[in-house]
Amino acid sequence: MSDGEQAGGTDGGHTHEGACLNCGTALIGAHCHACGQQAHLHRTAGAFLHDLLHGALHFEGRTWTTLPMLLRRPGQLTRRYIDGERTRFVSPMGLFLFTIFIMFAFFQIAGIGPPADLSMPDEVQAGVADVRQRAQADRADAARDLTSMPANDPDHAALQERVVQLDRTIGALTVAQANADPVERLADVHTGWQRLDHGIEKARKNPGLALYKLQSNSYKFSWLLIPLSIPFVALLFAWRRRFGLYDHAVFVTYSLSFMSLLFVVLTLLGFAGVPTGGLIMGGIAVAVWHIATQLRHAYGLSRLSALWRTVALTVFIQVIVSLFVSLLLVMGLMG
Repeated sequence: MSDGEQAGGTDGGHTHEGACLNCGTALIGAHCHACGQQAHLHRTAGAFLHDLLHGALHFEGRTWTTLPMLLRRPGQLTRRYIDGERTRFVSPMGLFLFTIFIMFAFFQIAGIGPPADLSMPDEVQAGVADVRQRAQADRADAARDLTSMPANDPDHAALQERVVQLDRTIGALTVAQANADPVERLADVHTGWQRLDHGIEKARKNPGLALYKLQSNSYKFSWLLIPLSIPFVALLFAWRRRFGLYDHAVFVTYSLSFMSLLFVVLTLLGFAGVPTGGLIMGGIAVAVWHIATQLRHAYGLSRLSALWRTVALTVFIQVIVSLFVSLLLVMGLMG
């Protein structure tokens, strides 16, 4: 018997063991019945490449089973996972981390990042000031004509409406000029919390760094969206005791995974030249459809029941996003 055929030896990069190399238990099948490790191990370059793809991208059969269901039948995926089909599908958290990694990796490759300067460009500021000055001159002329015009003149009402419209235009342009450099407005913000006020001052002096930290934190703390969302979903089923927090956690995590992939697809379509208005409307329609479909089949709801919960959840989502962004801002300023 050659060395490669002896117990504990190797043959062409494959091991042949009588006992598990992980825990030492005697092997009686293709896997160790004590720890689950495979009995037949590979020590080849191909095996290493497989481990690399599996570890970095979860590149395995379960991914190609899970993703199609996430896209087309998210409610069935959610319900089947909750009911115990765990080996067949990628876990909600595993899929969430995978999609978040894909989204932020795509942003890095595409060069999508926060701007270094938030202030309005000088030429734009000059243009706004010029338009505002002309609007003020037109308003003065119209007011003078209105004063000298009899009240029963047929053009009196139209001229009065023009004065009102010019006042609105001047007001909007005044606000635009005041917000030309929003970073400077931070100088007037004082919370009384010394550490937070110090962070605000640093952000005012270096807004580019502050925005970079916000983007970085949005990746590192994206998981906060899950605990922030669960209470709102639970509120939709407060009187249905058979659905617990675990059900809602699985629902939320799979839903966030889909939304991450949707955002990547919409960004790609934007780069391809699809009009922004169409992307926004299409993205909202797909997102709402996905939420409604997942709610209906994950919780066994009627169409009407799924519809009102979808409407309520779209309102909750705005609150959740606001809370998430507020947390990121505080952590970024205090970091």
